[in-house]
Amino acid sequence: MKKFLAIYIGTAAALEKSGWSKLDEEQRQKLDAAGVKAWEEWAMAHGEAIVDQGSPLGKTKRAAAEGITDIKNNMTGYVIVQAESHEAAAKMFERHPHFTMFPGDSVEIMECLPLPGQ
Repeated sequence: MKKFLAIYIGTAAALEKSGWSKLDEEQRQKLDAAGVKAWEEWAMAHGEAIVDQGSPLGKTKRAAAEGITDIKNNMTGYVIVQAESHEAAAKMFERHPHFTMFPGDSVEIMECLPLPGQ
C-alpha cells in the first residue's frame, strides 16, 4: 500500500459561496453538528485506510533565506491515508463533508514518496 497526504483546502470564495457566514448561530450549529456526524461516518467508513487522522491547521509561518514571516495559505487540515493507487486514494474523498456540508473548497491528495536513496 502507498501512503497519501490529503490536504483540506478552504478559500474565501468557497466560504462566500456556501453562505455559511450569513447563517444565524442556531442554523450554523445545526449544520456544524450534521457535518461533524458526516465526517465521523466518513472516518469510520475509511478507518482501515486512515494512517494518521491528522488535525486542523493553524496560522502559518514561512522560513526562507530572507528570514521568517507570517503568511496565509488555503490549507485548513490534513489526513494521511493508504491506498493501492493515487486514484483509489482520491476516490475516498469524493463527496467528502469538508466541501459538501462545510464551506471547504476541496481536498488535495498527493502520494508520500520514499526518500531518495532509501
